[in-house]
Amino acid sequence: MRLQRLTTASALAVTAALVLAACGSSPEVDSGPATTATPSASAAERSAAPAAPDDPVPDTVWPLTGVDAEGADQDALDRPALSIKIENSADARPQSNLQYADIVFEEQVEYGISRLVAIYHSDTPETVGPIRSMRPMDKNIMGSMEGPLIFSGAQRGFINDAARSGQQLIAQDTGGYGFFRVSTKPAPHNLHGTLEDFFSQTDASAPPQQFTYAYPSEDSNVVAEGTTATSIDINASPRMQPSWEWDSSAGAWMRSEGGSAHVTADGTQLSAQNVVVLWVDVRSNSSGGGSSVPETIVVTDSGTGYVAAGDSYIPITWSKAGQFDPYVLETEGGETVELIPGQTWVELIPQSGGAGKGTVTIS
Repeated sequence: MRLQRLTTASALAVTAALVLAACGSSPEVDSGPATTATPSASAAERSAAPAAPDDPVPDTVWPLTGVDAEGADQDALDRPALSIKIENSADARPQSNLQYADIVFEEQVEYGISRLVAIYHSDTPETVGPIRSMRPMDKNIMGSMEGPLIFSGAQRGFINDAARSGQQLIAQDTGGYGFFRVSTKPAPHNLHGTLEDFFSQTDASAPPQQFTYAYPSEDSNVVAEGTTATSIDINASPRMQPSWEWDSSAGAWMRSEGGSAHVTADGTQLSAQNVVVLWVDVRSNSSGGGSSVPETIVVTDSGTGYVAAGDSYIPITWSKAGQFDPYVLETEGGETVELIPGQTWVELIPQSGGAGKGTVTIS
């Protein structure tokens, strides 16, 4: 209101001045023909509002990678995620088509040997293998994917416990089909499976998104706030020694086993855009009806770890409230960790139990 009153007073003063001037003796001056001012093109351009920047968030993404899914077949987007137990002993390598998994979890089993839970959704090869037995922690590791757990063999008590929990199981020894053996390796390291057969045995729906992704990638808080790194060296046991090297030209972390490149049957070195390292506790479980086995504890109030994305890493805290709940990854300041769209490997490294406390060196 004050601004409005000042403006009105000024206008009255100007009007009075003009009236006095008109009453004076100065002669009129012909100002010539009237003209209309037209702003220049550059001025008009300067006055136009800038166009809004493109929204970097894709309209549709693959839920387990965050990768843009524009143009993807809707049936493919709607299919469930297949969580498949993959052997990772020296006798099992090289694996077949492991490079196509969206997310891979690495766990420790007996004698410090590594096993994998590979999750297939966005890119599904015809076959995968070698497929091996289930462990009591597997239902908790992959339960948030909401699809079937696929394996061959397990102690009956562990199978019954997983089935009672509501987890769908597809196994060679429980009536599942789609399994076959190859001649390139001796048993039991030669069991493979056909993904189309596995899809036909489940009516599960598409998986929910598991992690938060940054768009564009360089806005990830791991990249923007993290420490630059080029290598991740893990020593979880004499038989579980994965490592990762950052390849700037590939824009990915490249995986090795025991100092040698970890390649698949066709010679492809395994890689990931994100490497998540979670410190876990491992306890002995003898409820299966057979010998005691290590169980990795992933349903917990909280834990610590690291996330590497791009050429950077940050320390994190993590939690998983229940079997079917997702992993929650947060920065030390309590913010949600933002991964880079792409494949993710999750390394479950014992801080107690199992073959002993592991070590993780990031440099």
